[in-house]
Amino acid sequence: MTVREATEADLPGLLAIHNEAVRTTTAIWDESEVDLDDRRAWLLERQAAGFPVLVAEVDGVVAGYSSYGPWRPKSGYRHTVENSLYVLASHHGHGLASALFDRLIAHARDAGFHRMMAMIESSNTVSVDLHRRRGFRVVGQMDQVGTKFGHWLDLTVMQLDLTPIR
Repeated sequence: MTVREATEADLPGLLAIHNEAVRTTTAIWDESEVDLDDRRAWLLERQAAGFPVLVAEVDGVVAGYSSYGPWRPKSGYRHTVENSLYVLASHHGHGLASALFDRLIAHARDAGFHRMMAMIESSNTVSVDLHRRRGFRVVGQMDQVGTKFGHWLDLTVMQLDLTPIR
């Protein structure tokens, strides 16, 4: 496995991972798949803003990705970022998520961010546990704030302290 910065050549892989999550999980609360132009715009926007998009490549296949971006649009939130991390179902359980997440957190610390937020569908205990193992703590719980697949979804809000509170 190789973890590296995403390039335009990775767009088909990024698209496949994103759309698989849309179709089969509640990790992404969108209900419609997107096209290559959408992923291209997303990648270019992240890169232009200086935010990382990391991919995990296994035997030439983009099998996972992670990124962070703005948590909220107001300037007062500029020192806080929100993470996202997705791995193809066929590659779960092989350490890709851990490798991607460790690199992503290190990047955020090196970039000088103060906090990293995670918004996780509450029944996704694998993701909640992954975040806990990296030092995130639960700071909020919101009940039935979203819907997908005909069910109400709860949201667990987690936070990682990247720098000490001053």
